[in-house]
Amino acid sequence: MGKNLILILNCGSSSIKFAVMDPEKNHTKMSGLIQRIGSKDASIKYSKNKKTTSRKLSNIGYQDALEVITDIIDSEKSIARNILAVGHRVVHGGEKFTKSVIITDKILKAIRDCATLAPLHNPANILGIEGAIKAFPGKKQIAVFDTAFHQTMPNHAYIYPIPYELYKKHQVRRYGFHGTSHKFVSAEGAKTLKKDLKKSAFITTHLGNGCSVAAILNGKSVDTSMGLTPLEGLVMGTRSGDIDPSIHVHLVDNLGFDIHKVTDILNKESGLLGISGIDSDMRTVEEKAKKGNKRAILAIEIFCYKLAKYIASLIVPLGKLDALIFTGGIGENSETVRAKTLSWLKFFDFKIDSKSNAINGKKTKGVITKKGGPIAIVVPTNEELMIAKDTLSLVKDLDEIYF
Repeated sequence: MGKNLILILNCGSSSIKFAVMDPEKNHTKMSGLIQRIGSKDASIKYSKNKKTTSRKLSNIGYQDALEVITDIIDSEKSIARNILAVGHRVVHGGEKFTKSVIITDKILKAIRDCATLAPLHNPANILGIEGAIKAFPGKKQIAVFDTAFHQTMPNHAYIYPIPYELYKKHQVRRYGFHGTSHKFVSAEGAKTLKKDLKKSAFITTHLGNGCSVAAILNGKSVDTSMGLTPLEGLVMGTRSGDIDPSIHVHLVDNLGFDIHKVTDILNKESGLLGISGIDSDMRTVEEKAKKGNKRAILAIEIFCYKLAKYIASLIVPLGKLDALIFTGGIGENSETVRAKTLSWLKFFDFKIDSKSNAINGKKTKGVITKKGGPIAIVVPTNEELMIAKDTLSLVKDLDEIYF
């Protein structure tokens, strides 16, 4: 077994996703998820040695959940002794971080300082870092930021048209998220299409419970849909995406809502869930739509229409388009969403290949359009692998590595 194994920790507010990978061989040795931390329904599901195990962890606390993960890793001595470093997904790096970094006390303080920009995510990310430092003393800890990849956006793309002092004094600006995914699939897309990443123009669509789209020019992000927070942009599972900001004051003044209640509604009760009244999961919404449920049909149409509008708008900073890339749980698995989205983009004359669209995705990658028009392609994302690669490159003091 190689001695360059990387432990990846993705710590959310109530969940911890983990994996041990060999980034040089693109191989996952172990992976798992603890979800609903702090509730009676807390549970873990993990796979190692081709065997999947599940068990309940009722009312487990965050620190105890990290210890469960450590115990699972320690139970496989051949894996535990070959872990070189730990890579952490950190949601918000603000303007401080333009790339992944080795974590020091100074870096950890800077991540804490960014917590006001991501109050649901950064504190959990910090818990994961602190827990891993205790569990793996002497191992380098690496922070990989969702926002870092988008720090190449020009100021005309990230500055909001509000008083400039709010940006200068309080860092109110667009940051973008899902950076590791957009970075990974743009590089993979270039390899698949045999294009030079540094001479390419891609629009990447990361579609899952959270959704974002990005314009990638010559391997760098030049614009994206998410903003100060992950609420801006596309219709998502439970998030509204773009709306009139005055909806906040309208609901406060006319319905007596608290401003924080409105924000909760827009983050947790909107999107596919809010429109359909059924579920935030596109798979469930599609099942109901096939049975004729009108609100499910409407939810899918709005989702695809808004996505198509954003895709069209991102042609502006690119000036050309080598390929439109679909990824994420919905992007990889919903041929319906891909087909409907392309049908809205009539001006660009995408010629969808129905057979290819049905085959590609679901952990495979490939072009879903016919020759003679723009290219659309499905590229499964692997954020864990991207984190592992960044971690290994920093630990070994290499340039960015794409195996």
